[in-house]
Amino acid sequence: MTRVNRFNSPVPDHEYLADGDVLFYLRDAVTQLLDHQQEYTTFGLIRYFAEYFSSVKNSNHVLFREYNYIRATPHNRASFIRVFWRCYRQIGKSGDLLSTLEYRSLLQLLCPDFPLEMVQLAARVVQMEDVIDCLMSFSDFLYALQLQFYYQEFLNGVLLIYQDLLAGKSPNIVIVPTSTSIDQLPSVAAEDNSKEKQQQQDGVDSSTLAQCIDALCDRSKHSHPPRSCMREVLEQTNKVYYYSFQMSLAKHPSINQTIGALPSRADVLIDPEMDQDLDKL
Repeated sequence: MTRVNRFNSPVPDHEYLADGDVLFYLRDAVTQLLDHQQEYTTFGLIRYFAEYFSSVKNSNHVLFREYNYIRATPHNRASFIRVFWRCYRQIGKSGDLLSTLEYRSLLQLLCPDFPLEMVQLAARVVQMEDVIDCLMSFSDFLYALQLQFYYQEFLNGVLLIYQDLLAGKSPNIVIVPTSTSIDQLPSVAAEDNSKEKQQQQDGVDSSTLAQCIDALCDRSKHSHPPRSCMREVLEQTNKVYYYSFQMSLAKHPSINQTIGALPSRADVLIDPEMDQDLDKL
């Protein structure tokens, strides 16, 4: 049996199930059911599975789940970013500036084991350097977090390439990380040697980095930003600094549209449906 994709081309069942991570959600639904049998079986299995997949479709399924779950699929990652935006949009609307640790506290209200390292990486993109106590606007942090969280594995690979280029290693050696945790990767901003810090400030050749990133896209099994967006950013300068490159990507409207979790930056503080609910309260 085959399905039809949006281009009206037949897609084998196994590919259809894999593309939508259907088996992952089925396994999780069954696991949740077994862990909470008395709670869920009282209103029937059909209703339980219907509500589970309805929550997946509506992106509410990531609330209060563990970090490994919210990052397990592209849909989960986009859903969590959207939930974070909708829950805390009023912070941006009020104009409050928050620190890295304050943003981490907000994230942990939605995901109890959300790691500090991911929050720090997003903060470094906003601040362009390794500063812990700097205050950030909600919009700046939100789009930096979206980029880091959604494209985590690919950006880890870009960081390794960037560090190799700084060290003068051959750009033809492209390392494709698997699920390497972000806290195991050395930070560009954490170097103590003054010579290396000066190299970091100088950046690397944009065209060379572009070639390496293109090769990384060919080999990587993980999601990555559109190549056209990355080329567009790198073509704007001869030398590029790692965090300035990421900040440009975080602000790029095409990347935001590709992920599909957030509105444009101009509309990020606008949500008429939620405003109506708040007015009622």
